[in-house]
Amino acid sequence: MKFMRGVLLGTALSLALGVAPAAAQSSDKPQYGGTLEIGTVYVTLSALSFDPNDWNWKLNHDTGQYLEQLFQGDLSKAKSRGGPHAFVADGYLPQDAIKGELAESWEWKENPLRVEIKLRKGVMFPEKAGVMKSREFTSEDVAFSFNRLITSPKQQKGYFNHVAKVETPDKHTIVFYMKYFHSEWDYRFGWGYYSPIYAKEMVDAGATNWKNAVGTGPFQLTDYVSGNSNTYSRNPLYWDSEKIGGQEYKLPFVDKIVYRTIKDEATWITALRTGKLDILESIRWQNVDSLKKSSPQLKWNRWLNMSGTFMAMRMDVDGPFKDVRVRRALNMAVNKDEIVKAYYNGNAELFAYPQHPDYGPYFQPLADMPASVKELFTYDPAKAKKLLAEAGFPKGFTTKVQVCSCNPDHMDLLPLIAAYYEQVGVKLEIQPMEYGAFLSAMSSRTHAPGYFMNSGHVNPTRTIHKSFITGELWNPAGYSDPKYDAKMEEVFRTKDEATRIKMLRELTVEILDAAPYVWLPIPYIYTAWWPWVKNYGGELRVGAVRPGPIYARIWVDQEMKKKMGH
Repeated sequence: MKFMRGVLLGTALSLALGVAPAAAQSSDKPQYGGTLEIGTVYVTLSALSFDPNDWNWKLNHDTGQYLEQLFQGDLSKAKSRGGPHAFVADGYLPQDAIKGELAESWEWKENPLRVEIKLRKGVMFPEKAGVMKSREFTSEDVAFSFNRLITSPKQQKGYFNHVAKVETPDKHTIVFYMKYFHSEWDYRFGWGYYSPIYAKEMVDAGATNWKNAVGTGPFQLTDYVSGNSNTYSRNPLYWDSEKIGGQEYKLPFVDKIVYRTIKDEATWITALRTGKLDILESIRWQNVDSLKKSSPQLKWNRWLNMSGTFMAMRMDVDGPFKDVRVRRALNMAVNKDEIVKAYYNGNAELFAYPQHPDYGPYFQPLADMPASVKELFTYDPAKAKKLLAEAGFPKGFTTKVQVCSCNPDHMDLLPLIAAYYEQVGVKLEIQPMEYGAFLSAMSSRTHAPGYFMNSGHVNPTRTIHKSFITGELWNPAGYSDPKYDAKMEEVFRTKDEATRIKMLRELTVEILDAAPYVWLPIPYIYTAWWPWVKNYGGELRVGAVRPGPIYARIWVDQEMKKKMGH
């Protein structure tokens, strides 16, 4: 099928994410049935919401098995299927990796500027007792989902300012009229964090209640126990299929998908080792050697984390972090190279944020950065003390830092950072928090002056916009510069990608120099799965944190699993 593209976000860059796994396109004949038990990349976190109106970052991860979107990643382009892409990024799809999901084709038109999207016909919502009768998906569902999202009191400011209106000329056509061109147009309403399409009936029944969940996707949410599991069961009305060995197979293959929520790292490692988990998507390097020895049959994929690690320093409240000399000093006071070599045992990159190395020309290596940026990654406690003294803190200071107890890496790493700071007179009061309270503190702007966290790279434009633009939710440092904001807006309105790349490289250098964060190394993560998991090569997302279409294409070789004693 030929897709009419217009101007799409991104580039045809390959995602070179670590070691390419062995080919996932199995020569074995697909099998139906069975249950797939998964410890996902967010194994410690329960669902935060099931209602798209809440503008929740994790929504696609928990609803993406049953709520579909206009576009998705094209898994036929996966490395494990002979293609160029790893499909690991949290919110980045290169141009040649995008295909229609609920959209069948799309085309840009002028006067007025608009994108016309032809929708797939014959897609059905299954019947859901007490919620809705089975019916066909139409353009009215797209319009309803979009209009409800943009009127939510929780919407992100300015996220859809480029959209003038949405019209439904017929039941299988949706038209987005644009006020002006926006380089993230397809990401923002087509396959991004806030793009799911759903039925009005689900909202009328109560979208916040998981028991009312229903969608057109390959699975339906059939059980949810907070802190324990999400269970998704096969949707017999699902429309999509997969060609394997020249033969077409109706999806999905497995009867059930179960997300296991496990708070303790040792427990989830044991669950993988004993076969209670079929896939564990996020494994720290410290556990890899022991797993390879105890369970040599496991298959592996290694990938550079798609989230930046940093300590945000609040610039929007009174305190030492308002002074750039203090922020630069705290960067120089940490021996980041030693963290890579000793703490991560080499399983990390010194510099890989805010742009990610897999973004091709958008990423500028540290070696090519100006001296002022390189200085921030060079251990120099003497200069750090000098800058602190110049800023009025010759004896240092004490500050509170909040960290999420849900992240074992951060819980281990932050005390090491604190030890470096003690050498220059800065003392950290570390406050571990459960994830809900941790996220709430940032979103309500009541978080501590220091805030130790991960933040997704997302894509080459969003990584800058969400983290450093005035008033953005994911700007924990409270960085604000009207001139910087204006430059970012110009990036979004620039059609030529080569020009956007140049502009984004300049914005990246500028924000690195301003040092709103203590920039820290980015670790490599490992994904492991048992050999009975077929048609899989370590892929994690085919949209913004959305794995549903990946799981729909996996089957379980139940005879192999039984022979292996599980």
